[in-house]
Amino acid sequence: MPGPIGRAGGRLRDEQTAGGDAGARLQGCAPLCLLHFLVAVILYFDVYAQHLAFFSRFSARGPARALHPAASSSANCSRPNTTAPSSGLPEAPSARPGSTAPILPPCPDSPPGLVGRLLIEFTSPMPLERVQRENPGVLLGGRYTPPDCTPAQTVAVIIPFRHREHHLRYWLHYLHPILRRQRLRYGIYVINQHGEDTFNRAKLLNVGFLEALKEDATYDCFIFSDVDLVPMDDRNLYRCGDQPRHFAIAMDKFGFRLPYSGYFGGVSGLSKAQFLRINGFPNEYWGWGGEDDDIFNRISLTGMKISRPDVRIGRYRMIKHDRDKHNEPNPQRFTKIQNTKLTMKRDGIGSVRYQVLEVSRQPLFTNITVDIGRPPSWPPRG
Repeated sequence: MPGPIGRAGGRLRDEQTAGGDAGARLQGCAPLCLLHFLVAVILYFDVYAQHLAFFSRFSARGPARALHPAASSSANCSRPNTTAPSSGLPEAPSARPGSTAPILPPCPDSPPGLVGRLLIEFTSPMPLERVQRENPGVLLGGRYTPPDCTPAQTVAVIIPFRHREHHLRYWLHYLHPILRRQRLRYGIYVINQHGEDTFNRAKLLNVGFLEALKEDATYDCFIFSDVDLVPMDDRNLYRCGDQPRHFAIAMDKFGFRLPYSGYFGGVSGLSKAQFLRINGFPNEYWGWGGEDDDIFNRISLTGMKISRPDVRIGRYRMIKHDRDKHNEPNPQRFTKIQNTKLTMKRDGIGSVRYQVLEVSRQPLFTNITVDIGRPPSWPPRG
């Protein structure tokens, strides 16, 4: 019988033999376990990639602005009232999906910033540079659009002109602030008659109507104003209505009264439809006088009536001046006025002939110099 030492040695040999068998089995299992581990890792990453792609597609369906909220916020804070030059994102008011620009409310019928009665004087020097500084919101060519509301009309202001630069500076000085306070979308057009032939106010107004529409077909209201007349109350709104409008009803040279019931001179306004309905203005009134009475006849003959402001609001100051050379009274004006019914269909906007010599867009107005021809030879009087 083996002793304790022998039995211990036998157990040791048996354990060594069992350990050797286990080690051999473990060595045989190692490649299989490694392969199993690699397969598990590959499967795990494949499932993870599928989940990642799914959530990426889901996030792409959302608005683009949600991808970089911090960048958009920082741009607005660092550059107030401006757009970030490189972000390509809309400003905050239009950041909603599907919107492109903020929708402005309609301009009020009674603008809140009107002053009322104005102090008008023509003694202070009035360089154009000063007028330009006073009206920073007016764009090249004398165009203006209110920044806070949408006007119901687009207004073209037409001025017949020749050799009146001094008057024009005062007119621009007073009228631009008035028109801006009235919340008008407007443009100023100075129609300059070329040469020294007899002046033709009404024909120049026809030219202004056509040339303004060439620049902007959305004009639907036309204000025809002499350059030497300035309104004394900004509540005299330069807009068009259901009927042709006469604005200058109380001039200082007439004692602030309407000289006669059919007077339509100085400053008037017609919508595009009203102007075309009367075939525009006559082209055959060369020299001073008569064309405004002919226009009044055209309006009456087409069934329309003149609308006017209250006499306390329709007050105007005229810049004093001598009568222009080559603008002498038209000796045929009274005969022509009596024949408006016979001449208005053939003489008007459809028959005007002229040549544009130059279009110059100045900071405060658009100057259009035109050749309107010469008057016909009148037979000697007496």
